[in-house]
Amino acid sequence: MSGAGEGIATAWAREDLESLSARGLRRFLEPLEPAQGAVVRVGGETFINFSSNDYLGLASSTTLRAAAQAALELHGLGTGASRVVVGDTPAHHRLEERLAAFERAEAVLLFNTGFAANTGIIPALVGSGDAVFSDALNHASLVDGCRLSRARVVVYPHADAEALAKALAETPARRKLVVTDTVFSMDGDLAPLRELLVACREHGAALMVDEAHATGVLGARGAGLCEELGIEAEVDLRVGTLSKAFGCLGGYVATSRAVVELLLNRARPFVFSTSLPAALCAAAEAAVDMVERDAALRERLWRNIRRFAKGLRALGVPAEPRCAIFPVILGEPDQAMDAARRCRERGLLVKAIRPPTVPEGTSRLRFCLSAAHTEGHIDLALEVLRQLGVHRGG
Repeated sequence: MSGAGEGIATAWAREDLESLSARGLRRFLEPLEPAQGAVVRVGGETFINFSSNDYLGLASSTTLRAAAQAALELHGLGTGASRVVVGDTPAHHRLEERLAAFERAEAVLLFNTGFAANTGIIPALVGSGDAVFSDALNHASLVDGCRLSRARVVVYPHADAEALAKALAETPARRKLVVTDTVFSMDGDLAPLRELLVACREHGAALMVDEAHATGVLGARGAGLCEELGIEAEVDLRVGTLSKAFGCLGGYVATSRAVVELLLNRARPFVFSTSLPAALCAAAEAAVDMVERDAALRERLWRNIRRFAKGLRALGVPAEPRCAIFPVILGEPDQAMDAARRCRERGLLVKAIRPPTVPEGTSRLRFCLSAAHTEGHIDLALEVLRQLGVHRGG
């Protein structure tokens, strides 16, 4: 040990790691080879990958690689600073303009990740004396953004617009902000956006939605649930991600120009983080073009979604073709870990999801569908689940 402080921290770490292991909640890293895709290698073995958010199979796209390479030759790798210092490039502005057109928004602001977007936007809009209303199953990034805001946080029951309206009516605050995922990442269900919007308008609240798992998947052009419902112009802020269906990295918010200007000045993850490499911006711009112009990508994804949902229902597992996420809930962490191990023995990489990512007693396998999956991949997954007996409750 190099000092007493290091020794104490190590003791803390060992104590907490032992506790995590005893409860079946310890996590480990597993590098994939050679690249993200529907078929990957882990530890020298080949698996069909059902745990990736690469919904359209673009993470290894040659088109995106070529766009990144061209920008890399022009701009180099690192940007050297945050965008408000000297880390701004034309590639960032081109991507923001392209995303604004895609989202049919007045303006867009880029963040390094969707997590950074959510933890930066909420504290920039509300604070002490304000109230933020959060769905009980919101993503951790929204939860943390609410906590960082120092506003009063009111958690309303999952997808319950009536409960939200009641909470809005009963909560005095200078400003009221409602935040929700549109597609909930662990359950694959959809937020009742129209009803939430009515509650917000009746009680003078702004609505911020996270379209991370809807962007590229839902909507006629792939712009998300707001587009599918025709309410883009009515929602105050729409957060999207570049790291899932677009196959790249980064987050963004589509909103008014005034809100973008405020965030540019006040959102700490934007102001104080070195900006995304221009090569990633160029790749993301190419991805937006592909998603909007190549409807066949989403058609392939939706054929797979419908096939898997039908197969799950045949096994007695509740499933609706609403998005690309399908949970198979098993109960306790050890049950989910055992099922994941048995899937792996049969050639499927599907990770066990355990608390605190999901509530206690709802550990699960989380299947994510991709346009890159074949019918054979999907049918094998269904056969493995049949062999595991999920139709009998696991």
